Amino acid sequence: MNESDTPPIWAVVPAAGVGRRMQARVPKQYLPLLGRPVIHWSLQALLGHPGVAGCIVALGRDDPYWARYALSNEKPMLTVVGGAERFQSVLNALEALLPHAGEEAWVLVHDAVRPCLTGAELDRLIEQGMISRHGALLACPVRDTLKREGEEGCVAATANRAGLWHAMTPQLFPLLPLLRALRLALAEQTPVTDEAQAMERQGFQPLLVEGESTNLKITRPADLPLAEAILRSLGRLQEEGDADAADRAGV
Repeated sequence: MNESDTPPIWAVVPAAGVGRRMQARVPKQYLPLLGRPVIHWSLQALLGHPGVAGCIVALGRDDPYWARYALSNEKPMLTVVGGAERFQSVLNALEALLPHAGEEAWVLVHDAVRPCLTGAELDRLIEQGMISRHGALLACPVRDTLKREGEEGCVAATANRAGLWHAMTPQLFPLLPLLRALRLALAEQTPVTDEAQAMERQGFQPLLVEGESTNLKITRPADLPLAEAILRSLGRLQEEGDADAADRAGV
């Protein structure tokens, strides 16, 4: 595919959840992480990639936090009201994005609470996923032994982990097919847990692109210090400091 023939890629970030498992007063996407809200690092990773044209964020209807947050960024950033479930938030975002991005666009759907995404992962996903009409997702092979729970919290069986992968985000798909798949899921009242599942139900076979184990999803309090350590190890904090300094200098 020639560069001139490459369709635009937009990031879609569902951020309407409240994150009850974090047991925090603030939704987990707005919890502080190295002096910034968690969502900041996720958006920075997406919008910092040269292949991403812009972003749309699905927010809670009464979200009081987004207006207080400002990301220094030259690319378009749209917002839309999300839904009760994650897939409904993504659907709302795609409906709103279509007039801006066009029917040929592709979308990168990424969790607002995966702040440690790397540029190398995005490179692999875009390079490999854009070749296939089926799309692609970041994932990691299951390496741990899996146990199936039985009665009273005891082990009922050991599951065969061969061929099993942990699904991650971003997930990369053509906008229109994903939009149609999510519309159908809503019409049939069959919720899906990720975009790949919606596409699978329509006969697609998304490509598995190996991601990094550091691309963790923040769901519990112990995940925050781990994410902090990962961001420091990746040098993202230094990059953030350099960008802030450039802003202050008017660069």
